[in-house]
Amino acid sequence: MESSLKKQYDAAGYVTAIPIIDSTAARYHRSQLEQAEATHGAMHYLAKVHTLFKSPFELATHPAALDVVQQLLGPDILLFNVTYIIKEAGATSHVSWHQDLTYWGLSHDDQVSMWLALSPATESSGCMKMIPGSHKHGKYDHKTVNDDSNVLLQGQTVLDVDEGTSTLCPLQPGEASFHHGWTLHASMPNQSDDRRIGLNVQYFAAHVRQTKHDMDTALLVRGEDKFKHFGVDVPASSDFEPEAVKRHAELQKLYVETVGTS
Repeated sequence: MESSLKKQYDAAGYVTAIPIIDSTAARYHRSQLEQAEATHGAMHYLAKVHTLFKSPFELATHPAALDVVQQLLGPDILLFNVTYIIKEAGATSHVSWHQDLTYWGLSHDDQVSMWLALSPATESSGCMKMIPGSHKHGKYDHKTVNDDSNVLLQGQTVLDVDEGTSTLCPLQPGEASFHHGWTLHASMPNQSDDRRIGLNVQYFAAHVRQTKHDMDTALLVRGEDKFKHFGVDVPASSDFEPEAVKRHAELQKLYVETVGTS
């Protein structure tokens, strides 16, 4: 029987304020990120950070998160990418209206993104906003916009979105939203006095493949992979091992090259 969560997700294209970890765990994982930043530099928008250090891998594979993903995608789940999305206090950076699947080159749209809050994501700090039901439209036209404050790699933007139909998705630390890859979403600048820190995780159903090239990687995190469409990522077993850092440089380069082409 289809779960109420799945029905809500299918209707709106997202579910939100789902508890994944408690506030104490959220503080711990925030501290792990900030220790990594102090030692190794900025982590914002680095791809596949779960191959670099343990904290993001633990969060991306948390049973509570995978339980939600299983309801939405089914039992066979690949972990594709884990990245921190950070807006500093008072930053003017924003994310324009867009759809995640536009440039990923995937064969199917059996994909879901988790956005897990490690600090309060409120209207003032620039939480995400969604257009309910927009995933049913399929791909919208995106224009490349020259905007240095836009966090997106290419500044890709869907123009003339009716803001009046949008819904805010505030999150407390430890809560997550899950949205479909065709769901239109955006976020505004952080006007608060705290960093807005989110961990963004992309999951695929195992039958999904990359259509742009045959070099992409993923990691089976639940169920069975009968298809073997992806090379296998090596998750972090400790923090910033030299071999992991070396591998990650190649993974980061490939990710940017992949999503940076239409």
